[in-house]
Amino acid sequence: MSATIFGPRIMLIGGGSIGRIGEVLDKLAVRHPLIVTDPFMVSSGMISALIEPLTAAGVEHAVFSDTVPDPTTTVIEAGAALMASGSYDGLIGFGGGSPMDTAKAINILAAHGGRMRDYKVPNGVDTAAVPLVCVPTTAGTGSEVTRGTVITDVETDEKMLIMCLGAQAQAAIVDFELTMKKPFRLTADTGIDSFTHALEAFVSQKRNLFSDSMATAAMKRIGDWLERACSHPDDRAAREQMMLGATQAGIAFSNASVALVHGMSRPIGAHFHVPHGLSNAMLLPTVTKFSLEAALDRYAEAGRLIGAAGTGDDDPAAAAKLLDWLYAINERLEVPTPAGFGIGESAWFGLVDTMATQCIASGSHANNPRIPEKDQIVELYHQVWAANR
Repeated sequence: MSATIFGPRIMLIGGGSIGRIGEVLDKLAVRHPLIVTDPFMVSSGMISALIEPLTAAGVEHAVFSDTVPDPTTTVIEAGAALMASGSYDGLIGFGGGSPMDTAKAINILAAHGGRMRDYKVPNGVDTAAVPLVCVPTTAGTGSEVTRGTVITDVETDEKMLIMCLGAQAQAAIVDFELTMKKPFRLTADTGIDSFTHALEAFVSQKRNLFSDSMATAAMKRIGDWLERACSHPDDRAAREQMMLGATQAGIAFSNASVALVHGMSRPIGAHFHVPHGLSNAMLLPTVTKFSLEAALDRYAEAGRLIGAAGTGDDDPAAAAKLLDWLYAINERLEVPTPAGFGIGESAWFGLVDTMATQCIASGSHANNPRIPEKDQIVELYHQVWAANR
């Protein structure tokens, strides 16, 4: 079976690579980019890591820093309006997943108009307005290499998945030095997010040999280095390995698709504003337990790759040890339950039916090795609330 593989045209990977941003823009014939980032990047001064090499290269630029943690249609429309008001010939998404996802959506809307809901799965476009360069500052979303963006429709509270070539960045600069000294909670959440990307790509019904190679490399790398990066935020080796793992996981799921964890996670983020990586972490053990028997060999191999199981363990034992590891890593990395995050019980259970409907509408559940019915998704939300093993 053949597979169509997507990714950026240019990738710079390694410490200090942000210093070559001018070279990348020159290759893309970009002379006047709009930087899409968030308020913290500006107020903290972190944006200087991007501005200084741009200035040194003589690149005129402007900054749109009104992005929010869960990008909304309101923010996208404001960014597209700014694009239309200037002579920008490129975009730079600088920050975590939210600024990069925002830049992707602005690029699509600026080219094609309409509303963002016009482009949600299964719709999509193959083109965008201008070349896009993505520069991640967290080791998590993998958005720099994916064809996806997730935008919340403020009118419906739906987290919409847009997955198309129009959302693909033309270049990615993956510089682990931008992630140094990130706090424990952010490192943990983005790290588990990356692991979820890799594991779901590995068991996805749309997987292929290429995506498998990226997923297995990412799982091994993240399994080896996640806790070290959390406990030693200034460890350069750990940061470098996690950054590369996140990018590999992004390539994996962009070419194999995510599955049920992500399908259930997006509504949690939309309704309760739980950070995406954290909601994935809340769900991952429960959803894996539900899915285990449908892809026992794959989950077993994942358990061996991360060192939870040994080469002598048969598939049932290795898969069980993976599940034990997922529960244990959540405990060690202090992943809260929905209640522990501060979500009210009546609010959670009042929305489980809606969230299940939105999960199914995204289509991600259909990539899962075990495809659930709506009532099973509702039951999984119940189990996640109770943290049942």
